[in-house]
Amino acid sequence: MELMQHTPELSAYLAVDDAIDHEHARVRGIAARLTVEHADAYSYAKAAFEFVRDAVAHSADVDDPRVPWRASDVLELRVGTCYAKSHALAALLRARSIPTALCYQRLTDEDGTNPVLHGLIAVRLPGRGAWARQDPRGNTRGLDAQFVLDHEQLAYPVRPEFDEVDYPVLYAAPHPVVLNALRVARDREYLWKTLPTEL
Repeated sequence: MELMQHTPELSAYLAVDDAIDHEHARVRGIAARLTVEHADAYSYAKAAFEFVRDAVAHSADVDDPRVPWRASDVLELRVGTCYAKSHALAALLRARSIPTALCYQRLTDEDGTNPVLHGLIAVRLPGRGAWARQDPRGNTRGLDAQFVLDHEQLAYPVRPEFDEVDYPVLYAAPHPVVLNALRVARDREYLWKTLPTEL
């Protein structure tokens, strides 16, 4: 998939905001621990991806009602939705000055009903001109997302025949419809009823 930059300045993909709070001590602490064994950018990015994918549970997989959305909270609670896990991974990567964007897909159920937005990230490593999407959602029930740069191995390849979409825009900050849904959700049950369905 060909990605378009939404923001012309690469520095935008290193910025701190309410959701991607990579100056927080908790984010910095985890980044520092990962750096000990993974000094180069590629090794660190892969380790950060696997940490968020595997050590932070997807709230639906573990039936957790909490809805953290700020990266530091996600990393403390070790649980979150796809959006929250993307914020956490973006924060860990930006903490090491690796440009990271937020991306979205519109997915559906197996039969093409119930569309919903899915969140993931794109990373741009030093020496590589291209962005590479990565999906830290968490592998379960046959999903097999891996950290790969030369091709995509995402949790959910889209099915155009069911009107599923890979949105090509690289967002420097969480999309407002996503962030608003997370902020107002009392719990995951409420969020599931109010998830955005398209951008």
